[in-house]
Amino acid sequence: MGIPLILVMVGYVTYQYGYLRVASDLAAIRDDKSVKTKLLEKYLMLISERPALEKKLASLKEERLADTTRLVEGQTPSLAAAALQETIKGIISGRGGSISSERVGKPEDLGKFKVISVSMDTVLPDSRALSDILYSIETRTPYLVVKELDVRIRNFREPKELSVKLDVMALTGGK
Repeated sequence: MGIPLILVMVGYVTYQYGYLRVASDLAAIRDDKSVKTKLLEKYLMLISERPALEKKLASLKEERLADTTRLVEGQTPSLAAAALQETIKGIISGRGGSISSERVGKPEDLGKFKVISVSMDTVLPDSRALSDILYSIETRTPYLVVKELDVRIRNFREPKELSVKLDVMALTGGK
């Protein structure tokens, strides 16, 4: 009776400490394998999305560059206003106009941008020059906007020359 009891006890101990331990270790290995497989699938999915993400990043960079070309360049708002002033001077003098006075307005905040403005009192030879100047200002890049325009005839006897007060605005970076 002792030998069968010993064999049953040896079988129970072998089952308890051998088979069950091996089975739990195999279950843990399967769980680790499934977790690592899911993680690997996620990585593969992210790697497959990389070209699309790179294209999107490139398009966003191009869009940002295009947006910055629409702004008047300058390290500070004062330098940007001076650049705007020189641009407007070039447009007016290129159409045969002369500038009698010019003023730079105070920069205003507009979110992450600053609005700069320039006021100029000019004398233009005729209304065609005024039309050309306005067209040139409104259609150029960086975007310039005529904020205020006051046109008067300089000499009523000979209504050819015009006295024009022009306020022009533009956006610059908010540095």
